[in-house]
Amino acid sequence: MDGSQPHTETPIASQKISLISSPMRAVIRLRRKVRVLKKSRLHLDLPREQSPELIQARFLQRQISLSRTNICNPQMSLFNQASFENSRYFTFDTSVDQLAVNKYRRKKRRKSKMVLYPDSSKKYLPTEQKSKAKRCLLLLIGIICFQILNAIENLDDNLQKYDIDGLEKTMYREVFGQKLAVERTMELLKDYLATHIHNKPLVISFNGPTGVGKSHVGRLLAKHFRSVMDNDFVLQYFVMHHCPDKEATPACQSDLSEKISDMVTRAEIEEKIPLFILDEVELMSLGLLETLSRFFQPNQTNEFLNAIYIIISNIGGSEITKFVLQNVSTDTLHQQRKIKELLGIIQPFLIHLHPLWKSADIIPFLLLEKSHVINCFLEEMMREGLYPDQSHIESLASQLSYYSTGDREYSITGCKQVVAKVNLL
Repeated sequence: MDGSQPHTETPIASQKISLISSPMRAVIRLRRKVRVLKKSRLHLDLPREQSPELIQARFLQRQISLSRTNICNPQMSLFNQASFENSRYFTFDTSVDQLAVNKYRRKKRRKSKMVLYPDSSKKYLPTEQKSKAKRCLLLLIGIICFQILNAIENLDDNLQKYDIDGLEKTMYREVFGQKLAVERTMELLKDYLATHIHNKPLVISFNGPTGVGKSHVGRLLAKHFRSVMDNDFVLQYFVMHHCPDKEATPACQSDLSEKISDMVTRAEIEEKIPLFILDEVELMSLGLLETLSRFFQPNQTNEFLNAIYIIISNIGGSEITKFVLQNVSTDTLHQQRKIKELLGIIQPFLIHLHPLWKSADIIPFLLLEKSHVINCFLEEMMREGLYPDQSHIESLASQLSYYSTGDREYSITGCKQVVAKVNLL
């Protein structure tokens, strides 16, 4: 029996040592954990009241105290062994620590300063990929610009064919006192002669009192276009010469219609625009006016649309004279406004007389001043080869009749009697 006793006591003693040693090991681990948590709390510098590590440390201290009591009371240690070995008492959740560390890192990152580069350093922008569509767009723009330039050159070529610049210089040099009328006439001719394709013929009506330069402008136009085109494409039609007898109106209608049709057809073949100057229209019969109005309509064949008609008459001369005498002005801008007012008076009067003036661009010729009459005398004397004595010219000009309004004198007959006066010298 004595030999069996020591054998039974040894396992009991080893079991007690193992029971005692396991709580001790737990205590050692808990103390180490507490130290680590304290160090991390000091490192993070968090407030004690809000520190989750402090709460964890207190919990661990409580576990240490429980472990010490278990060491003193082995039976309690045996009873609570299963609870000590349970992972929920000794497995510590580090999510709180991780959150604190992350929060500290975020704050630290926010406080980080921007990296500044020296001014001398080269900064390279990201390379942009060039689109192939840009080349096509540039090519299209180039083609359009070339076509526009070509069209402009073609317009200039047409105007050069008729020498419009030379005509303009001649008109300004030889027509006196009708600057606005000349400007409007040249503007209409330039726009129409710039191309050979039109949707209606150009009809210009010169209206004004006698002797103001309407027929003179018609002669200058006929002379110029005969020089740049054949004589076959310019027609000057004087009613007193071509149709003096009103009883022969049907024959005159047939003759005028045949001449216009023939000239227009030949001009279309050679791609030229014919010019028809119809003077003394106030003497035309109603039948001739009807014949003319048919050629002015837009609903015709191509060859009849490419033509220029100049209608010269004294119709509306009295209205123009009255308007000029009531509205005297030297300002060009003021004169242009007055011309618009004058057109508002003349155009309804002409349309009421005959509907052909609906399709016409009306250009009123104003009264000539005494200075303009003196220029007419000077020009005529130089043309006849006479010495242009200024005092002699002024004496000749004073022999004519004038309208007096304020400090201005307007010639009643314009330059109509200038040629007759010079021929008497």
